[in-house]
Amino acid sequence: MVQKKWWQQSVVYQIYPRSFQDSNGDGIGDLQGIIQRLDYLEKLGIDAIWLSPVYQSPNDDNGYDISDYQSIMTEFGTMAEMDALITAAKKRKIRIIMDLVVNHTSDEHQWFVEARKSQENPYRDYYIWRDPVDGQAPNDLLSTFGGSAWQLDPVTNQYYLHLFSQRQPDLNWSNPLVQQEIWQMMNFWLEKGIGGFRMDVIDLIGKVPDQKITGNGPNLHAYLQKMNQETFGHYDVLTVGETWGATPEIAKLYSDPKRNELSMVFQFEHIGLDEIPGREKWDVQALDFLKLKAVFSKWQNSLGNEGWNSLFWNNHDLPRIISRWGNDSEMYRERSGKMLATILHLLKGTPYIYQGEEIGLINTPIRSIEEADDIETFNMYQERLQKGYTIQEIITSINQKGRDNARRPLPWDATNQGGFTTGKPWLPLHPDFLKLNVATALANPKSLFYHYQQLIHLRKTQPLVVWGTYREILPEDPALYVYERSYQGEMWLVVANFYQKETIYRDPERQAQAILLSNYEDSSLHLEKLRLRAYEAIVFRLA
Repeated sequence: MVQKKWWQQSVVYQIYPRSFQDSNGDGIGDLQGIIQRLDYLEKLGIDAIWLSPVYQSPNDDNGYDISDYQSIMTEFGTMAEMDALITAAKKRKIRIIMDLVVNHTSDEHQWFVEARKSQENPYRDYYIWRDPVDGQAPNDLLSTFGGSAWQLDPVTNQYYLHLFSQRQPDLNWSNPLVQQEIWQMMNFWLEKGIGGFRMDVIDLIGKVPDQKITGNGPNLHAYLQKMNQETFGHYDVLTVGETWGATPEIAKLYSDPKRNELSMVFQFEHIGLDEIPGREKWDVQALDFLKLKAVFSKWQNSLGNEGWNSLFWNNHDLPRIISRWGNDSEMYRERSGKMLATILHLLKGTPYIYQGEEIGLINTPIRSIEEADDIETFNMYQERLQKGYTIQEIITSINQKGRDNARRPLPWDATNQGGFTTGKPWLPLHPDFLKLNVATALANPKSLFYHYQQLIHLRKTQPLVVWGTYREILPEDPALYVYERSYQGEMWLVVANFYQKETIYRDPERQAQAILLSNYEDSSLHLEKLRLRAYEAIVFRLA
């Protein structure tokens, strides 16, 4: 019998601090703003907050370039306010999960400032340096943000590795001193009483750049086992790794409890299904719905007791799911949002909600590159112009997949700037914020917010949702996602129409005892011929 953990029964809410709530009018969300809004999150019912980085940073990549792991970015507040947030959240039984970025630092981190001074500097080996080859970069490794992953540093005439921006040099994890620094820093945060870590691109720390191995390197799991042993293994916390290349077999290496590595990983197989294989994320194709169901079912069935699923549609790097795979028209925004939430939250695993998802925030189209903010977007724009793409083609891609879509400030009400700030927001709000805001959602008992609240309540009160087995029905149906969850003699059936067009579900063999949740008020109990309207999703308890 697997030992049950608190995080298996929990729902996590991701906060992008810059865009959550500004308390001092400078247009940037902050820690005090989060403290002010904890009652809202308590009302929603979540158990933990994954806090995107709040460490000291020059903000080249919105905080994922850290210059001091043990200081707070001035615009977010102070360490005293961070302590106050941990305490205030704990009073509401909400844990704070810190975003751990240890694949790379900022080039302004003191280690790198020292490292680049000379090849003999004691900190030189904290990073990955190579001599030029024939006057060029050591090899053809590419950065995720475009261009070479190698940057020539003129002071010492060597190249350093950066798998992301030039201002995010990669740490050298084969150096035991780097590991010791990381363990010390992690323990600093664990001793403050945080609830765990979300680990940014953690699958890259075992890289072997000379062999052009970036993800899933040969020493990756040894590093993670050592990390567990030296830090969070001594605490009752959640650890989730961001692992873009994970398969179920790889995921078990991370999250099998017997291996003493992580609680779970984020896998992104479902998220890549609307990308053209072998191309960049900006090259979009229609979602293959049968593949989406197959991927969910594969992950539901493969991990067994050797791992644990994390469940998500959205995060700070992804477009808004209602715009992506639902329907963001006014008529169907909430309906399709409820359908997507129902499918995800009744799967086995720990669900993650990204801020604004629970009120149905959607993508914000831009008309020109001047309206963008994200470094990845800017780099792609320049690269594609040089390759001959038209401006309109590039803007269309940005509107579909750009990261700014998720990063716009959260609108709290219909007042000026949506109650997010009394100043000028760092990024403009969605233009529809007068209607699309938290206050409007809370005032409507049929809103998407209360649907999320009900889904969370089911997870808290019904062991079947957490522990039940999963079985997909009708995997070849082109419009319906149907699955069973069963536990200790009880069985539920989830039936969801993924599209706007009406469709029929026939199940003459079984009878429904009750409807536990639906996104229509008058859904039918009759399974022998069940007519499903646009985006209708129903949860039945079977007789």
